[in-house]
Amino acid sequence: MLEKHFSAPAIARAIVIVAASCAFSLPAAAASGKPVQLALSELKKEELPKPAEPAKPDATQKPAGETPPAATDQPAAPSDGDADSPAANDGAVVPDSSIAMPNAKEGAAAAQVEYDLSKLPFPVRKMHELILTAAKSGNIEALRPLIGSGDDVTMLSLTEIEGDPLAYLKSLAGDPEGMEILAILVDVLESGYVHLDAGTPDELYVWPYFFAYPLDKLDAKQKVELFQIVTAGDYDEMKQFGTYVFYRLGITPKGRWRFFVTGD
Repeated sequence: MLEKHFSAPAIARAIVIVAASCAFSLPAAAASGKPVQLALSELKKEELPKPAEPAKPDATQKPAGETPPAATDQPAAPSDGDADSPAANDGAVVPDSSIAMPNAKEGAAAAQVEYDLSKLPFPVRKMHELILTAAKSGNIEALRPLIGSGDDVTMLSLTEIEGDPLAYLKSLAGDPEGMEILAILVDVLESGYVHLDAGTPDELYVWPYFFAYPLDKLDAKQKVELFQIVTAGDYDEMKQFGTYVFYRLGITPKGRWRFFVTGD
């Protein structure tokens, strides 16, 4: 029995010793910096660690490895040189026919007629010689390098033409090779000429001189020269217009073959 082995004072001392030991053990552990381990049942709910909330995705951040889409290009406003504009689509050169229109009317003053080729500036005289030589060769292809191309092409019609210029000239002839056109060229270039608009941008040397000579002022000799180029029937029709409207040829002072056209 406990009474026999332990007296009451001894039991009391034992209780005091145990209580004192527990009291000192907690401060010592706290002083040592080691966390006090408590049972989960002894922890209050607010002391439980809150689970970490997943980070909210940044709206400005793109997932790794994903390339942001490129900005959509806005269509550019059409410029003056757009392919859809009429000026860009129209590649054909529309001739300025006014320079090749006869400028002699009935009652007008007669222009000075010249026959002496030595009075021509050298570039004009050279081009006249080249065209005449090509025409007399009987080969219409000889005219090709003299006609030129692009903006400097010789005007062969008062209206726009399409395709090969020599093919166009052949289409005007009564024969398939264009010999008739070459013969007309020879007749025109062997006639007298006039010098027009001297000192202006429109300065020209034009064959035949009838281009700037009123028909009502032609004398008998000049009518014979005219009938070397046109028929009497053509002359009667021209009198209705009051001016020469058959083939004529113009060369600029710098030797550019400016036009070779017929019509009004």
